[in-house]
Amino acid sequence: MTAGSARRAGRDCGALVFVTATGTEIGKTWWAGAVARELRARGCTVVARKPAQSFGPDDAVTDAGELAAATGDAAGDVCPAHRRYPVPLAPPMAAEVLGCEHFTIADLDEETRWPGAVDVALVEGAGGPRSPLAFDGDNVDYARRLHPNVVLLVADAGLGTINSVRCCGAALAPLPVVVALNRFDRSDDLHVRNLQWLSERDGFDVVTDPVELAERLASRRQPRAPASRST
Repeated sequence: MTAGSARRAGRDCGALVFVTATGTEIGKTWWAGAVARELRARGCTVVARKPAQSFGPDDAVTDAGELAAATGDAAGDVCPAHRRYPVPLAPPMAAEVLGCEHFTIADLDEETRWPGAVDVALVEGAGGPRSPLAFDGDNVDYARRLHPNVVLLVADAGLGTINSVRCCGAALAPLPVVVALNRFDRSDDLHVRNLQWLSERDGFDVVTDPVELAERLASRRQPRAPASRST
């Protein structure tokens, strides 16, 4: 992971993590939530943001709701109401179906803010790296505007993951990528071989447990000056 902190008005944090996946329903929201819970257990301040989301009209829980539960944020802070589209399509497609106004990557970037400084900010995209996120761009375009300290690329641990990770990693370059193998089973020979190939042959930074990533992020936490006391 790269050194330094993300410093920008309304976006001050020790580490900014953009979360994406090799496809839809791979586990990026689960990983973001699990990392957030582990960080909070270590005393870190954490926020999560979902710049735009689409979902089925009958879905009882959305990604923003899951992230809010993991971080303690209000769901309306995780994803603003005007960026929620109850149609199971990519966000700009869902917005078009609903007759909503067009929005751009710059719009989403400008809206991705939080109050005050935090130790870690987790920002989750929608779909895979090249899935449309706005009318003029995709998750890669958005991630490049964010300038994250790390991109968490969640991938399935089983068959086909090497191809998926290679393709997505190339799309995300030169951003610093950490690959998370979801549902990794150390007793599964294929899972172990995928891990070894990706890390040893392809040179990817690979994690298999949210605890491992949380420990790394927690170690970046900046010491805070003690509050002044009047005498």
